[in-house]
Amino acid sequence: MPNLFLLSPIPNSADIADKLAKLNLYCYWDLALHIPLRYEDLTKIYPVAQIQVGQQGMVEGKIISCEIIKRKTSQQLVVKLEDNGFVISLVFFHFFSNYRHQYVLGKIIRAYGEVKQDYYGNKTIIHPKIQAATAQTQLSESFSPVYPTTSGLANIALINLVNDFLTQNLLEETLPLGIKQRYNLLGLAEAIITLHKLTPSQYEKNEHLLALHRLKYEELIAQQLLMQRAYHNKHQLDAPSLFSTQQLIAPFLAQLPFKLTNAQLRVVDEILLDLQRPQQMNRLLQGDVGSGKTMVAAITALVALENNYQAVLMAPTEILAEQHYQKLQKMLAPLNLNIVWLAGSLTPKQKRLVAEQCANGQAQLIIGTHAIFQKNIEFAKLGVVIIDEQHRFGVEQRRSLINKGNANLFPHQLMMSATPIPRSLAMSYYADLDSSIIDELPPGRTPIKTMLIRSNRRQEIIEFVKNKASLGCQIYWVCPLIEESEKLELENAQHTYEELTTQLAPIQVGLVHGKLKPKDKAEIMTNFASNQIQVLVATSVIEVGVDVPNASIMVIEHSERMGLAQLHQLRGRVGRGAVESQCVLLFEGDNLSQIAKQRLKVISSSNDGFEIARQDLLIRGPGELLGQRQSGMPPLRFADLERDIQILHDARLIAKELSHSYPKVSQYILDLWFYNKQVYSTV
Repeated sequence: MPNLFLLSPIPNSADIADKLAKLNLYCYWDLALHIPLRYEDLTKIYPVAQIQVGQQGMVEGKIISCEIIKRKTSQQLVVKLEDNGFVISLVFFHFFSNYRHQYVLGKIIRAYGEVKQDYYGNKTIIHPKIQAATAQTQLSESFSPVYPTTSGLANIALINLVNDFLTQNLLEETLPLGIKQRYNLLGLAEAIITLHKLTPSQYEKNEHLLALHRLKYEELIAQQLLMQRAYHNKHQLDAPSLFSTQQLIAPFLAQLPFKLTNAQLRVVDEILLDLQRPQQMNRLLQGDVGSGKTMVAAITALVALENNYQAVLMAPTEILAEQHYQKLQKMLAPLNLNIVWLAGSLTPKQKRLVAEQCANGQAQLIIGTHAIFQKNIEFAKLGVVIIDEQHRFGVEQRRSLINKGNANLFPHQLMMSATPIPRSLAMSYYADLDSSIIDELPPGRTPIKTMLIRSNRRQEIIEFVKNKASLGCQIYWVCPLIEESEKLELENAQHTYEELTTQLAPIQVGLVHGKLKPKDKAEIMTNFASNQIQVLVATSVIEVGVDVPNASIMVIEHSERMGLAQLHQLRGRVGRGAVESQCVLLFEGDNLSQIAKQRLKVISSSNDGFEIARQDLLIRGPGELLGQRQSGMPPLRFADLERDIQILHDARLIAKELSHSYPKVSQYILDLWFYNKQVYSTV
């Protein structure tokens, strides 16, 4: 069995240790995984006559001149080397005066760098690496690695540390021979040594790619072992067994003016099965914008209430939580339930009353925001917790809520996301959860047509909106965050509101933003929902949850500044009725970044939330998409979730095999990869 000597600290002075810490290098294992960014080929010398412009390489020659050339505002040191009658110039823009004395005429030196061409067509190397060339100077047998480093820590220092480590032969195999052979993997030690000491012949055979391939497997196996352990731990927590009596659910479904989709029915069955088990449910409910997740949430909550338990529905913003509250109050009104609202905007007296009802059990369904986390909020008998837009809540926040259960029983947990999660993320960072997907939209939904319009045509869009509003359509006009400033965002929305009020008169225009009092916000949203307001100017507070079927046009200003998920969410506020819906993305056409161009191209060409999420992952990577969920979870260093999805699939199978048949190996891999990470108790 391998030992853990690899986790021994790197012996060094305190000063060097501080610099290594900036690179997260604490032990030999960290050093092993600190692979080069690139390589320099000091294994061969190119004749000056043959080396090409644009090529990286090393030349050797005799110094035939060395002079400082003065310009108007600067000076440069130019050293000329001659090799069999051909000359190359070495140019230094930054140099000390004594440099001139190092380059003695007639001295033989070697210079490494990228060959460029000067104004006159002559070959030059700017700021080359220099070696003295004597009869004893030997060429390197392997490429010279260039490592990620930090200020005050030279690359040569890292090279020496890695060389010292590799000579100690500390690397041992982690995977059983049968698994290595089955997946045709290099040995771990061979892979790491190859990447640190790559030779030209290995490079020609692409052995560095095989070595990196092995590290991708190792990394994803470690991650899968971790997530499988987290899954096991979560599903061991005791929870109440909740069986549906249909006492509430049957009359609720009977009074609905529509039938649930097949996808909703399938997901409800999965949840009902989970709730019956005496272990805590940890299920992620995914569904595109408008797929009907709120209906599933309502049924889940009703199961708890049928068993005389309380249920909580929590959302990240007050406007979304309030929408849930109003919608469910109306839908559940015939059942005579005590549904309470809890948010930071309540008065102290109102909060005390709600807290009392939560504690004594009178409150059956509690809907609210982060206010539910407050220490003074306790529950008499909490059975189910439903978290909407779960990625906006941190690990500790979710943990504090599920710990508000009673009698050593944890409440079941349903997390909802209208931001679809790509399959690769679901298989990796969300592998600790069971997953349900509503992959069907309710009947009658019309596809949304998305148009990209340059902002210099804004006046045309105002006329377009005026025409549509006069025909009875309702319109959202969204003014998103500008320069990370809530104040500027509000000013921009206020200015747009005043502009549209003037230009669209007598059409009624409303304004809603995060700074409005809840009462005023609710009044405006009610007036918009009842068509008393035809055009609603809003900040991105209406991103999720708002449901006005008659709204058929969405105009988004500065769309180039917004992420794909946010654009898709906003677009999803329309297309909820039978009328053909349109989304107009206004963008500043000048100096668009490459990422902004990619985003706009994706959002304008697809309405599929899962495909949009996949493209978002390719553009941004998993870090931003995971948000607070990744708290404590280290980012991947070698694997790319989308491009390496087959490796991820294999890693899941290998991790299960290791856990079952090689528990000591599993523990060793976890100890190596996560020795300094607090990730064993993720929620």
